[in-house]
Amino acid sequence: SHPPLCPPGIKCGGVLSAPSGNFSSPNFPGLYPYETECTWLIVVAEGSSVLLSFSHFELEYHDACAYDYLQVYNGAARDRGNLLGTFCGHSPPPPFSSAWHVMAVVFRSDRHVAKHGFAAAYRKDACGGQLTGLSGEITSPRYPESYPNDAECRWSIGGASSGGPLTLVFADFQMEGGQGCGFDYVALFDGPTVTAPRLGRYCGSARPPRTVSSTPHLLIIFKSDFNIGGRGFKAHFYSAGECQEMFTTIKGNFSSPQYPNFYPNNLKCQWSIHLPPGYRIKVFFLDMELEGRSSLTGGCDYDHLSAFDGGTEDGSLLGRWCGRESLAPVTSRSNRLLLVLHTDRNTAKRGFSISYVGVVPMNVSCTRTDFHIQIPMQSLAQLERNRIYLGIPSCAAQVVGRNFKIHTRFDTCGTESQRRNNTSVVVSTLYIDFSAGDQEDIHQYEVQCEPKRKEASVTLIAGPDPSRLSQAENLVDAQQREGEAMDTREIKSQDTSDIVFISICILAGLLMVIAVVGLVLL
Repeated sequence: SHPPLCPPGIKCGGVLSAPSGNFSSPNFPGLYPYETECTWLIVVAEGSSVLLSFSHFELEYHDACAYDYLQVYNGAARDRGNLLGTFCGHSPPPPFSSAWHVMAVVFRSDRHVAKHGFAAAYRKDACGGQLTGLSGEITSPRYPESYPNDAECRWSIGGASSGGPLTLVFADFQMEGGQGCGFDYVALFDGPTVTAPRLGRYCGSARPPRTVSSTPHLLIIFKSDFNIGGRGFKAHFYSAGECQEMFTTIKGNFSSPQYPNFYPNNLKCQWSIHLPPGYRIKVFFLDMELEGRSSLTGGCDYDHLSAFDGGTEDGSLLGRWCGRESLAPVTSRSNRLLLVLHTDRNTAKRGFSISYVGVVPMNVSCTRTDFHIQIPMQSLAQLERNRIYLGIPSCAAQVVGRNFKIHTRFDTCGTESQRRNNTSVVVSTLYIDFSAGDQEDIHQYEVQCEPKRKEASVTLIAGPDPSRLSQAENLVDAQQREGEAMDTREIKSQDTSDIVFISICILAGLLMVIAVVGLVLL
């Protein structure tokens, strides 16, 4: 017999707000109707999570679940950043614990082939639970109100698709203190059970340090005794592999979690770049699409990417971006840069892809006849002097004191004369070879001099990915002045050649006058 189209009298979907309950596909255990879509929104007390399990599951099978399917969302439905999984066929979904107090389930059938459907149960998991996914939030019972006495909660975190280590950050922490944390405490274990190595045991009002597991599992135990409580705690977790990275190489690239697919909601990800002293860091935005600006404030109040100078969120803010924008490169003022991605609980997008390059500190000047280039050796500590050359390898740097120096005449080292903007300039290419093993990595800077004005400048012409850089970015020349907005600067150098040149001109003029007078007299 064919199943009916969903009759008006059959309950399908709705808001489930009781502490626990059951729901199932229409007509269960009979065949579900064709062309049906149901959404169940489970909402329990804030500070709790939802534990969802399936006792029966039988939907039409397709390898991509394109026909009939069931979707589970870690929060509101239809937000791809919340999607925990899409399921069909005969294999039931695993038990799910939400990362906060809202969970959604969507069931959809097409116009062909019906099965018996599913039966599911949920309960308010007031304390503890099994948490999966790239990120989430946990709080003590009743947070931010005082937690109950005689409570014991266990959160087992793991099973994310990335399979990387987990990072746990406490945003708030206030519990009963005591020697050895023997009364109320939070204990962290580097694995799924208490037999795993213990990462820490905390109590009192000092926030525990950021904790990173060495396995893809983390166990958190909260325990309170029979008296004296506190506000409790609020903590965020995320998969460290995609969401927490540090870079020390001269160039690199990274992207938001799951890029170019939609990033997860409820993230706080950090990418830290730390280069040798004297370097600055130039960041190129290759692609960016985040949730857009707030219609109320016009600001990036929802999902946003921020850049901080100096490597911490206490540093000066270089920029805060959201939406879908084509962004100009950004350069740090110091050798440390921190990028932070915040996402809220809904509306995920594609994310971003970024590359960066370290701008080598150098001092470049010129006379009417020569280039002078100086680079502190500590900035290129691992390089031999022959890895730094102007134009051709034979024009390699010399070691003078604590600096690499190149002093060369314009008629050597591959130097060319050109006209740019109706001005005569002398141009050469400075090569800095960072190659290691089979990995070729040669950075190229165009060195330019305007001899008449004796003004020199340097431009990065091959950095993070030459194919991405359609226009050369003028990067370095002199010491950056505090608060200087422009990245391009020129170095003006005056030397004694001015005086010599003027003297020769005056002498030539005098000789000409004498010669003319002599001819007249003759």
